[in-house]
Amino acid sequence: MNPRARGFTLVELAVVLAIIGLVLGALMVPLNAQIDQQRINDTQKQLDVIREALLGFAAANGRLPCPAVPTTANTVAGAGTEARGGGACTQAGSEGVLPWATLGISETDAWQRRFTYRVTPEFANDAPAGALATFTLTDNGNITISNGTVDIATQIPAVVLSHGKNGAGGYRTDGTRETLGTGDELENADVDGTFVSKIPMADYDDLVAWVSLNVLKSRMVAANRLP
Repeated sequence: MNPRARGFTLVELAVVLAIIGLVLGALMVPLNAQIDQQRINDTQKQLDVIREALLGFAAANGRLPCPAVPTTANTVAGAGTEARGGGACTQAGSEGVLPWATLGISETDAWQRRFTYRVTPEFANDAPAGALATFTLTDNGNITISNGTVDIATQIPAVVLSHGKNGAGGYRTDGTRETLGTGDELENADVDGTFVSKIPMADYDDLVAWVSLNVLKSRMVAANRLP
C-alpha cells in the first residue's frame, strides 16, 4: 500500500479540528463586539426617537405623558398605556416604564427590555382650567443627571433610559424585573430623582436620554401652548 495514500490519523484530525476551533474563536470575538455595538447604536437611535415622541406628545396635549406600570405583561389589556387617575400620574414617584402604547413606539430596546421612564409630576398633571399647558415658563423639573461624580444637568422634566446589555434593574416584556445592579446602575433603578449618564464601562452599560427643559418650553411656545 502506498503510504502517501493513507488518510489522516485520529491525532492529526484532532489537531486540525483544534486549529479550526481556535480560528473560529478568534473570529467570534470581534463579531460579538460588532453585534454589541450595533445594539448600542440601535438603542441610542431609539432614545432619540423617544425624546422626539415625548416632545410631540407635550406639544399636542399640553403635558408630558405619565409612566406605564412596569409589572404589567404585554399580553394584558392596557399594557404600555400611561398610568394616571384624577388628572395625575399614579405610579409611585412618577416613575415606571415608557408608555410605549400611548406614544405609539417600540416597547423594548435592542436587548428586549423596556425603557425606564420618570417624569416630574407638575409636567404631567392635567392643565389648570383655562390653561393650554400644565406647566408655565417659570416651572422647573425635579430630576438631576450626574456623570457619577458631578451633576451634568439639573431641573430636568423627564428622563428615559435603557438598562443596556446586562439589563440590571430593567423590566422584561412579561413584567418581571431583572436583578438590580450595583453602584451607578443601582442609582438608575432605585426610583429617585437622580440618574447617572456616563461612558459605558465594565460595571456600567446604561444608556440615558432626557428632555431638556429649554427645548421642551421652546416646543410648547412654538405650539402656542405657552406662555
